[in-house]
Amino acid sequence: PRSLTVDHKSQRKDIASDLLQCFEADGEAFLSQIVTGDETWVHHFEPETKRQSMEWRHVDSPQKKKFKTVPSAGKVMITVFWDSEGPILIDVMPKGGTINSESYVKTLDKLKQRFRRLQRHVNPGEVFIQHDNARPHTSLRTSAHIAKLGWTVLPHPPYSPDLAPSDFHLFEPLKNAIRGRRFEDDDEVIDAVKTWLRRQSTDFYRQGIHALVSRWRKAVEREGDYVEK
Repeated sequence: PRSLTVDHKSQRKDIASDLLQCFEADGEAFLSQIVTGDETWVHHFEPETKRQSMEWRHVDSPQKKKFKTVPSAGKVMITVFWDSEGPILIDVMPKGGTINSESYVKTLDKLKQRFRRLQRHVNPGEVFIQHDNARPHTSLRTSAHIAKLGWTVLPHPPYSPDLAPSDFHLFEPLKNAIRGRRFEDDDEVIDAVKTWLRRQSTDFYRQGIHALVSRWRKAVEREGDYVEK
């Protein structure tokens, strides 16, 4: 999040209003067509938060010394695409790689293959891709490739993690679940992430997609300002 300008707020309000109209016209069918995704770094070690490290003590107990800990240098870039039924693609960036248009297009091709296997009955033309405005997601090359795949991209306003389900619903609980654990290598991190994602119920993923509706409404009500939880 950042300090939003008047133009940013106007964009957020207009886009949220347009998406609400789509939902009001088609209801659950519209939400079921949304496939959302994003990338995130997952560290070999992420220290516990202050709240997580709190413990009950007697009032006269000596203060326990705590040492400042920071995320480990080892980390893995993981991209997750999911819908209201669960995870569709969990993709790992090769060591030393970067997220750019070329790598993102390759990820979209993997998504297409996975989607065909998991959702054979769905027409590609009925898929709505929901991702943020990072440059690899919005470049001309990426946009052209998505059009070639037959998918439609839902509009997403700039600087709006509060309107992106992966940001407000998926990545935070994922990282909290593995926070405090030490992983020896990338493979252990990847296994932990995949295990957690696959153990979540369908209701968890459905709630994340359905939460978009209330957030669109709040964005409109707040004249485009950021949406609280």
